[in-house]
Amino acid sequence: MLTWREIRIKYKQSVMGMMWAILMPIVIVAAGIVVRAGFSMLSGRPLVADDVASVMVRAVPWAFFVSSIRFGTMSLIANTSLVTKIALPREVFPVAAMLSQLVDFVVASLVLIVALSVLHVGVSLQLVWLPWLIAMLVVLTTGLSIVLSAASLFFRDVKYLVEITITFAIFFTPVFYETKMFGRWATVLLLNPIAPLLEGISDVVVRHTAPSLPWVGYSTVCAVAILVVGIAVFQRLEPYFAESV
Repeated sequence: MLTWREIRIKYKQSVMGMMWAILMPIVIVAAGIVVRAGFSMLSGRPLVADDVASVMVRAVPWAFFVSSIRFGTMSLIANTSLVTKIALPREVFPVAAMLSQLVDFVVASLVLIVALSVLHVGVSLQLVWLPWLIAMLVVLTTGLSIVLSAASLFFRDVKYLVEITITFAIFFTPVFYETKMFGRWATVLLLNPIAPLLEGISDVVVRHTAPSLPWVGYSTVCAVAILVVGIAVFQRLEPYFAESV
C-alpha cells in the first residue's frame, strides 16, 4: 500500500504520467551517445549499434539506482507522521520508495526491449545471468536506501551529500563507457560495487558473453554486506527516530 501510495503521489496531476518513467533513461542515453561519439572521434573508431545499445542497457538500471537512492534517502523525513505515530517496521518506508522506482524500471525496460529489437540486438543463453544481476542491483540499492534514510533523519546534510554524489557518480561509473577503455585503471573503476553489475548486464544483453564471475561475486558480496549492515544500523538507530524528527 505504501508503494502504491508513492506511485500515486509521484504521478498525481502529472501531464506526462508514466512517461516520466522513461524520461530520465532517455536523457542519460542521449548524453551517453554524445560521449560515446566523442570517444569514437578521438579513437578513430566509428560508433556502431552495439555501442548505442550498451549505453541503453546501462542507463535504465542506473536511472533506477539513482532515483531509488534519492527517494529512499528522503523516505523517513517524508513520512514523519507515520514514523512517530504508528508502530510498524520502519524499514518499509525506504523499501516502498525503492519498489515504486522498480515499477518505473519495469516500464523503462519494456521500452528498452523495443529499442534493442530496432537495433537488431538478439538474444542468447547468456541472458540466464540477467535475473541475478538485476537482483543484486536491487539488493545493493535497498541496502543503501535503508542506511541513508536513517542517516538523513539524524543529519539533514546527508540529503545534500547524496544529491552531489549521485550527480557526479555517473562519471566514475561505467554508464557511458566500458571499463576496459581505461586499461589498467579498469580495476579501480570496478571497485564501485554497481560497476560490475552494469558491465555484466551489458555483456549478457548486448555482447552475448558471460559476465566476469569474480567481479560479479565481488558485487554480490558487497550488496549483501551493505544490506545486512544497513538493516543492523537502521534497527540500532530506530528507537531514537521519534526524538530526531
